[in-house]
Amino acid sequence: MFIRTERTRILVDAGLSKRDTIARLAAIGEEAEQLDAILITHEHSDHVCGLVSLAKQLNVPIYITRLTAPAIPWGEYTPKLDCFQAGTTFSVGDIDVDSFTIPHDAIDPVGFCFRSQGIKIGIVTDLGYMPDSIKFHLRGADLLVLESNHDLEMLKVGPYPWSVKQRVMGRKGHLSNDIVSDFIRRDLDTTISTLVLGHISEHNNHPQLVRVMGHRALDGAGRALFTRLVVAEPKQQTEVFTY
Repeated sequence: MFIRTERTRILVDAGLSKRDTIARLAAIGEEAEQLDAILITHEHSDHVCGLVSLAKQLNVPIYITRLTAPAIPWGEYTPKLDCFQAGTTFSVGDIDVDSFTIPHDAIDPVGFCFRSQGIKIGIVTDLGYMPDSIKFHLRGADLLVLESNHDLEMLKVGPYPWSVKQRVMGRKGHLSNDIVSDFIRRDLDTTISTLVLGHISEHNNHPQLVRVMGHRALDGAGRALFTRLVVAEPKQQTEVFTY
């Protein structure tokens, strides 16, 4: 995910190849060389597979937790690391970044909230459930990016080995459509004007199912007229959101 103000440009995670990342930035009129920082949520390959090659080319600061940094295969490259403790707040340019721990089977996974010029954006993916601590951090957000990873029934009959299915369904796995729907109905803050549901499994979910369940939950919460739902489909670049 890419976030920018007039002064600051941040990339959250680098799960695409260097070539694809640069191409996607170019598609929205941005140059990778103008990035001020790359922020990393955790070390799983779908979030960092392009990190080392991208960092080598750009020589840009990488914000990463102290425990996650050693888990990245840097090789002979010496990155410009800015290590932080999960739960702390730091600034990148004119953007204040709140980090918070998330329940996932990584070494030290975090989510982020970004605050600048009176706007707050939350990014939370790769978590098995929604603890009260995360709900607290998301309060007051204007835009929220949240995973809606899998449909339970599709996962159960899908191609994954049973051990992987148990991992995905566990409290350190990924959010199901049902859990996300419950969160929307019960806990979605009234400040959120745009809700982006993403990190959708290609094998155990379908964008249209996410869309239908998301709209139904917004209706149930009385938020359908006030919160716009966007489904971030796998392998597709979303629109640009402007605040």
